[in-house]
Amino acid sequence: MTARILIIEDEALVAMEMRFVLEDLGHEVVGTAADAKSALDLVKENDVDLALVDIHLSDGPTGVDLGRELATHMGVTVLYMTANPGMVRDGVEGTLGVLSKPTDEHSMQTAVDYALRRREGRTIEYAPPGLQLFG
Repeated sequence: MTARILIIEDEALVAMEMRFVLEDLGHEVVGTAADAKSALDLVKENDVDLALVDIHLSDGPTGVDLGRELATHMGVTVLYMTANPGMVRDGVEGTLGVLSKPTDEHSMQTAVDYALRRREGRTIEYAPPGLQLFG
């Protein structure tokens, strides 16, 4: 299953590594954004299935509100990827869950696959290890 994915990450090397992994898996990365405004612009310009959202971006800790906006108003499946999972421990309306960073390629692959299957409405018995689901 191929998806159009947006990476929202302010650390260029981390974003580049994520892009390589996702493209190796056959997904299309529509872009990377380091701040909320750039991310919103990319979503408005592209059809995005999944956004991988860091919490602390170049414009501050804007990722939580950005993820909520993307999920509830723009129809994007949102998966947080952050070194600060405690900031979303109570969940964020409309979003799927959080994967702690640093993470490895396999964990990212299984979390993305899970998120895309959920987006399609498929029933999944278990979340992959390392992915904390909301709600």
